[in-house]
Amino acid sequence: MTDRRLARTAGILYLLTFATSIPALALKSPVLAGSTAADAATLARAGALLEVVLAVACVGTAVALFPLLRRAVPALALGFVASRVLEAGLVLLGIAALLVVVTTGDPAAVALHDAAFLLGPGLLPAVNALLLGTALLRTRLVPRLIPVVGLIGAPLLLVSAGATLLGVFDQVSPVAALLALPIAVWEFALGVWLTVRAVPGTPRRSPSQRRGAPVLS
Repeated sequence: MTDRRLARTAGILYLLTFATSIPALALKSPVLAGSTAADAATLARAGALLEVVLAVACVGTAVALFPLLRRAVPALALGFVASRVLEAGLVLLGIAALLVVVTTGDPAAVALHDAAFLLGPGLLPAVNALLLGTALLRTRLVPRLIPVVGLIGAPLLLVSAGATLLGVFDQVSPVAALLALPIAVWEFALGVWLTVRAVPGTPRRSPSQRRGAPVLS
């Protein structure tokens, strides 16, 4: 697959994460809030299905971008793959907990879902932004403004996750949404750019590689 196709694939998958995660949050909210209505269970199952697609798309973005980044920044590229896979794993853990809630209504399963949501979609996008944003700045595969937004948003999301963990505010709250906004803008802008514009044929090498340092394969 060519570099441009890899980039477009990554862009489409980034946009797919938006198309699945936002509706899934709305669909599963009633059952997590304690609703026992039959339609709430059906909606939650639909949300779980969307989150399965979300988990696959998370891994797909990293798999598609890895060949483009590893030539110039192999450590960052590998770190991004690992972080994205971990995020997908936590999404799947949250799905399992959600299905237990649908079946039994167990409050412990709700707590497990919320913990997985906090550590996965609530925290790891900040790690992803730090790794991928730095890689994209070094390789200049996209306009600098896009990764800069991600690098600004990463510490804000870390603050949000920490505040949620300490009970300062809820995971789903106006303050949490505001602090997560820059990360959402970064990921959406990256998805649109990669889908529409793709990337140049060859990324710039990092300074260490230009000096002839060995590169991990």
